[in-house]
Amino acid sequence: MTLDFTSRNAIDPQAAAAMDTERLRANFHIGGLFRPGRVSLTYTHYDRMVVGGAMPDGGTLELPAVKPMGTAGFLDRRELVVVNVGGAGTVTVSGEAHRLGTRDMLYVGLGETVSFASDDAAMPAKFYLLSAPAHRKCPTVRIGIDQAKRLDLGSAETSNERSIFQFTTTIETCQLVAGMTQLAKGSVWNTMPAHVHDRRMEAYLYFDLPDDARVFHFMGEPAETRHLVIANEEAILSPPWSIHSGCGTASYAFIWAMAGDNVDYTDVDKVHLGDMR
Repeated sequence: MTLDFTSRNAIDPQAAAAMDTERLRANFHIGGLFRPGRVSLTYTHYDRMVVGGAMPDGGTLELPAVKPMGTAGFLDRRELVVVNVGGAGTVTVSGEAHRLGTRDMLYVGLGETVSFASDDAAMPAKFYLLSAPAHRKCPTVRIGIDQAKRLDLGSAETSNERSIFQFTTTIETCQLVAGMTQLAKGSVWNTMPAHVHDRRMEAYLYFDLPDDARVFHFMGEPAETRHLVIANEEAILSPPWSIHSGCGTASYAFIWAMAGDNVDYTDVDKVHLGDMR
């Protein structure tokens, strides 16, 4: 068996406010995404988002369905975004191979079968997986990092100079919205000032972080914030009611993905810094 599987129930803000660090991590933190020769999947009850990873180490890894889906195949009623954060590899979609270098993305539509392979087992691919239910089939599309829509935001003066690479704004999806943010050297803050979007949940994967560095990820309602300490290649689930912001002890990158009622990237409710506690 090459599958590691967990599931997470949805947590309301009042329950989260009463949690200690261990319980917060048990409900919102996802580790162990990239294990050699394995697929790791976490099925969440936030918009039925699945967050996972696949790390082929010489053979081929198939993407299996898990029990909560109630389907024979993983994508029988779903869509999928794959982002490679490791060495070069191939994602095969219903017999058609798509090569992904580091930071390249592949969108896969409803009804397909998917498998993963690395070009070199000594430098394996690390495929980050994001999936949400889909009601119609959209075309499978590969988007290289050089093809993503780029927005440069922030400044060195506020320690949040960053480039946002929007993967899905130029293609057709049902409900997945995904992209990557790269912080400039010397910048450490992301998504600050903070916001919430009650219409969509979000997931973060922090990567390109030195082994001895950490990101302090801030979550919770604006007037009742909490934090979790995150290492390289670990993920966070962000409920629709929660802010999602982070500050690192070094520069880093992160992949963000959303699923919910709309695909409008700019549809957010901004939080004034003076209202945060």
